[in-house]
Amino acid sequence: MSAFTKLVRFSAGSRTYYGDLVASVNGKYTVRKLNGSPFTKLETTEETVQVETVGSTPRDSSINLTVFKLECPLESVPIIMCIGLNYNQHAKEANLPVPTYPVIFTKPADALAGPFETIDIHPDARELLDYEGELTIVISKDAKNVSEEDALDYVLGYTAGNDLSARNFQRPEASGGQFCYAKSFDKFAPIGHAIVAAREIPDPQVLNLTTKVNGVVKQETSTGDMIWSVRQLISHLSRGTTLRKGTLVMTGTPSGVGYFRKEFLTHGDIVEVEIEGVGATKNRVQH
Repeated sequence: MSAFTKLVRFSAGSRTYYGDLVASVNGKYTVRKLNGSPFTKLETTEETVQVETVGSTPRDSSINLTVFKLECPLESVPIIMCIGLNYNQHAKEANLPVPTYPVIFTKPADALAGPFETIDIHPDARELLDYEGELTIVISKDAKNVSEEDALDYVLGYTAGNDLSARNFQRPEASGGQFCYAKSFDKFAPIGHAIVAAREIPDPQVLNLTTKVNGVVKQETSTGDMIWSVRQLISHLSRGTTLRKGTLVMTGTPSGVGYFRKEFLTHGDIVEVEIEGVGATKNRVQH
């Protein structure tokens, strides 16, 4: 059995640790330290610490206390696999036909960001900056030619993610229909705050997803609106292709994105993505 229920990663000075989130109250987290790595072996300990979010009010440096900060739940990933057009209502708002197979694109490893980081936006990516709240899968072990029946055996856990997108580079006349460049800027894939163990989510198609911008709900749906399920996505992505352990799969965004609202992110906006009972991100975008 997995050593964690809600996996987090935290730092103290230059060192980082994995832990199991025990409780959270007003941005303060009680975490049980774990030894090891989620992709080799994790062992539980009896040591618990109080962890703060990045950006919390600094303590008086004259007080000799260790400050633990919540970080991205994964130190690094091999690649981020992304799915486009995977919600029925999103396909309708985009007025696009559902293709025979899932739309696949990728983000590089450096797109990964933590759940409470400020995201610096390159000047050329600011014009049509958009949010996309998504259920995100973490692959637990190398997977190739996996059947739908066995697919969930390859899931370490689930988390919340935001597929940030520079739509000016994604428009067909700019990109020729290719998505990768518009979505591959550094830190354009914040995830977290925790990774919930796969055993805690027997059915990933009954989760509630909400995206807010400056506290206003923009996206709200159930993962039951997905066109291709988590099982189907893992099976499809692993067809003749090795999904390495640690790979993230962002499973697509529901309706309500800024592009179709004609509302785009500007300097100082705060985007929150929450998967009920799973994880939450809260990132400020900064010009």
